[in-house]
Amino acid sequence: MVDLNPTHEVQSHKDPQHHVTSIGVYLGIFAALMVLTTLTVFVSGIDFGALSTPIALSIAVVKATLVILFFMHVRHSTRLTWCVVLGSFFFLGVLFVLTLSDYLSRAWITHG
Repeated sequence: MVDLNPTHEVQSHKDPQHHVTSIGVYLGIFAALMVLTTLTVFVSGIDFGALSTPIALSIAVVKATLVILFFMHVRHSTRLTWCVVLGSFFFLGVLFVLTLSDYLSRAWITHG
């Protein structure tokens, strides 16, 4: 019997190194990012009061998600890559909670 795969590597259809994303997907994501950037600029000129920051952050999260999933190829990556990405966001959330708990628990005294 002749071994046709001398390196003995197992090729899988789920192998992330062999996934090819079409140019149409990239152009669609690029168009979505441009629309969201335009929306960011448009929203920045309108006063939404206390909702201005959550709206801006929501748009930023959507844009970051698109970049991470498609341009950083996380969408077709291994489970280990997904764990690293999700772990990063978990610790980012921990940092936000710790920072906001410090900020909100201070006694704000105005001098003067």
